[in-house]
Amino acid sequence: MLSFLCFLIFLIPLSLFSGLWWLVCSMMFFVSFIYLFFFPYFFCWSGLGYIFGCDLISYGLIFLSLWICVLMVLASESVFRSSYFSGFFLFVVIVLTILLYCTFSSISLLSFYIFFESSLIPTLFLILGWGYQPERIQAGVYLLFYTLLASLPLLVGILFIYNSLGSLCLFLLSGSGYLVGNLFYVCMVFAFLVKMPMFMVHLWLPKAHVEAPVSGSMILAGVLLKLGGYGLLRVFPVLFSFGFKFGVVWVALSLVGGLFVSLFCMRQTDLKSLIAYSSVAHMSMVIGGIMTLNYWGVCSSFALMVAHGLCSSGLFCLSNISYERFSSRSLLINKGLINLMPSMAMWWFLLSSCNMAAPPSLNLLGEIGLLSSLVSWSWCLMFVLIFLSFFSAAYTLYLYSYSQHGSIYSGVYSCSLGYVREFLLLFLHWFPLNLIILKVDVTVFWV
Repeated sequence: MLSFLCFLIFLIPLSLFSGLWWLVCSMMFFVSFIYLFFFPYFFCWSGLGYIFGCDLISYGLIFLSLWICVLMVLASESVFRSSYFSGFFLFVVIVLTILLYCTFSSISLLSFYIFFESSLIPTLFLILGWGYQPERIQAGVYLLFYTLLASLPLLVGILFIYNSLGSLCLFLLSGSGYLVGNLFYVCMVFAFLVKMPMFMVHLWLPKAHVEAPVSGSMILAGVLLKLGGYGLLRVFPVLFSFGFKFGVVWVALSLVGGLFVSLFCMRQTDLKSLIAYSSVAHMSMVIGGIMTLNYWGVCSSFALMVAHGLCSSGLFCLSNISYERFSSRSLLINKGLINLMPSMAMWWFLLSSCNMAAPPSLNLLGEIGLLSSLVSWSWCLMFVLIFLSFFSAAYTLYLYSYSQHGSIYSGVYSCSLGYVREFLLLFLHWFPLNLIILKVDVTVFWV
């Protein structure tokens, strides 16, 4: 694991030369390919050292981080073309990649916490440095303060665990449920629920997405929301005995909140805002699945996290492609795109269908597992899940039909096809999303 980290650090000096943009991009693709050979075949911890190690859930999220970070560079070609601090942009992306790699491969709760918080800083640089509107400063402050204030109690909880057990090693925490009290449980869980984000503490997410550049939106939706789910899966060995007491609160709040957020999506006119709110709705199902604490809920939540990372990131790429043509994200202007970019309409259809969990996407596998988990936990949830699934399909159809059909904006006077780079970018989002379902034991049967 350390040798792989050294290879990533080697890319930092290369990134400072803006002329080496495509070389760095190619080397990041090579790094992703090399990481395929680190797969933990025996579904246990491998590559163990004093600080870093990797099991299956770490492996999946590290690979997702590497993949999304490469695609961020590929999607941000306009930064290179306009020479807008392109060297520093590459530097920020590579530092973010390294921090995410360290976060997901940490075997100590304290090092996980440090890298978990450190990943905020490059994200903040992306939003403040390459965002679109002056409101990006407010969005950055929202992101920083929501996350930092919620995670300070987590640090206190981690220090309490160390004081009680004398160890913070992740695979030595199980069976320590006697530590748990009401306040300790909330301290440990709340930071991750804000990061996911759960309904009622989700207001930082739409702001951050709307003001962020395409690279910021991709990493936020693709990986940073998954830090919350990963953290919950890691700390629940400590909280297991107490999780049954509070589980009903989080499940009810997240699912009813997901239903409300789905309704919010139906009245959005901003493309990025709609996709951002849909992320909150999907993550509400993930929170519900984890909080049931049963086998299907825990495993399927991981599958949906990976699927949502690829699907949502691809939709943000599509909205950016439209933004580069129209200089607007409004659905009132981005209409009739099937006439302007007929070849892009296919990618809108494919990624929208994945977003509404159509087969053969990994989203379908994750959602079926979560539905069965939640209904087996309480049959009363069936009524909420019916409406949640229905409105999830409804706002995705609303996004697709309003953007592709209708009369085209009168200010557009020519047809615009996509670049090969854009088709490659969208293919590299869609293809893994539908390929992984052929190997479902990697994403589901890993406990």
